[in-house]
Amino acid sequence: MAAISASQVKELRERTGLGMMECKKALTEAGGDIDTAIENLRKNSGLKAAKKAGRTAAEGAIVIKLADDASYGLMLEVNSETDFVARDDNFIAFADKVAEQAFASKTTDIAALMDGDLENAREQLVQKIGENISVRRAALVEAPAGGKVGGYVHGGRIAALTVLNGGTADAAKDVSMHVAAINPVVALPENMPQEQLDNEKAIILAQPDMAGKPENIAEKMVQGRLKKYLAENSLTEQAFVKNPDQTVAEFVKAAGGEVVSFTRFEVGEGIEKEEVDFAKEVMEQAGRS
Repeated sequence: MAAISASQVKELRERTGLGMMECKKALTEAGGDIDTAIENLRKNSGLKAAKKAGRTAAEGAIVIKLADDASYGLMLEVNSETDFVARDDNFIAFADKVAEQAFASKTTDIAALMDGDLENAREQLVQKIGENISVRRAALVEAPAGGKVGGYVHGGRIAALTVLNGGTADAAKDVSMHVAAINPVVALPENMPQEQLDNEKAIILAQPDMAGKPENIAEKMVQGRLKKYLAENSLTEQAFVKNPDQTVAEFVKAAGGEVVSFTRFEVGEGIEKEEVDFAKEVMEQAGRS
């Protein structure tokens, strides 16, 4: 029996999109010949699912799992090609199952998480539904001693986890709702990257009303506008969405805590979606008929 190397398995996985164990089995049966393994795989349902792996999956759902004592939380994004599938009960059950296992093992390593039964379940779901499905990313956050983690999911598409030092789980959940709705850039003003501040300063200096201002006046104007920019983009300084008369920091302080950090996911963010011109496709098809 031919020895199967890790590089052969890797190549077959890259060429087919199938799981490691399935690729290893196919290579073993094909005596290590990758092309023969691919031909054999084409005869079963496994490769049928992999043929869809190249299609863009930019829809989907986000699932959150929280510890009973609010000491930690996990957020997971699972993608599909269409929003219709993202609302399918089978898809939702799969996403929840993956999130449950990631939560139980406290892992954000998607490759390790999916290696085995979950990958087989994904492939079976692809075959059943007829769309590419992928587990994209996960985030795990833990509260400091005495702190709390809260989470909020809006419509399955936008979600956030918030970590508080002290406070309550309900307060952390409310702040997560604010994060989901307002999408702050950073948790605290001091967290704003200097590069971003420098860029904002350059934009301010280029504005028409800055022209001809004495250097000391211009600097005061710049600092004032930077302060406003930080207030608008820092979670703790923003007007709390459930009570605009207080800032998020004031709301959390009243609950006995302070904001540590937040993590926000939005389905498909950062994925380049394929733009399909259906009218053009129909016209081209009509022209060929």
